[in-house]
Amino acid sequence: CLFWKTKQSSFYFLDRFYTNRISFRMLINQHTLLFGNDINPAHPKHIGSIDPNCSVAEVVTDAYETAKMVCEQYYSAAPELKIEEFNAKASQKPIQAVYVPSHLFHMLFELFKNAMRATNELHECSKEGLPLIKAKVTLGKEDLSVKISDRGGGVALQKIDRLFNYTYSTAPTPSLDSKRVPLAGFGHGLPISRLYARYFQGDLKLYSMEGVGTDAVIYLKALSSESFERLPVFNKSAWRHYQEGPGADDWSNPSKEPRDASKYKAKR
Repeated sequence: CLFWKTKQSSFYFLDRFYTNRISFRMLINQHTLLFGNDINPAHPKHIGSIDPNCSVAEVVTDAYETAKMVCEQYYSAAPELKIEEFNAKASQKPIQAVYVPSHLFHMLFELFKNAMRATNELHECSKEGLPLIKAKVTLGKEDLSVKISDRGGGVALQKIDRLFNYTYSTAPTPSLDSKRVPLAGFGHGLPISRLYARYFQGDLKLYSMEGVGTDAVIYLKALSSESFERLPVFNKSAWRHYQEGPGADDWSNPSKEPRDASKYKAKR
């Protein structure tokens, strides 16, 4: 029980640590891009690192192409992508949002890497080739969602929650001596991607059917007015997460006075 509580405290600490890191990088990038001397010619309409008209499908495509390049270095093949858009507000228009493209790219890149690895490992000997990876981008009144679906065999139900634990991975630990970019194995991709989604009040969830495949869904806020930062606050409630249960009094404690040996012998 004590080991489990210590482990949960470390996950809690890392979530808060990485969320602060995301916030710091966001603040620094925003300041340098807004008040720097140079203007980025590639994105003249961006407000700092924020794109007021972020094309979600374009970011999905960019993340897929980057993941595909990495995947082909390992497996010499990568599954193709099929994108669909469902805009409930304006059915004939592409889906756009006020968002940070680099954050969305990071999340999608990690999901595509996982989907490609699972698909290649399950279907590497298949004569029919690799099944498609499907991406669905939907926009409703409250949520903007991106679903990445693969046919990579899925994950058992009891392992779903573990996938968001730091250092846990279903892939073997990659060799640091390799010159290739690691595809997976460090166990930080999914938990940090979920922090990126939650940073602006969204979320990232996995739905899997073992033997078939996995659906990964990124939920974002459709309204920019609801996309305020989710930052850790240190208070009494936060402090309780770091408290450990009382253990046996069999360790030396320099802060206490040493016991009287004569009294100890008398009791015995």
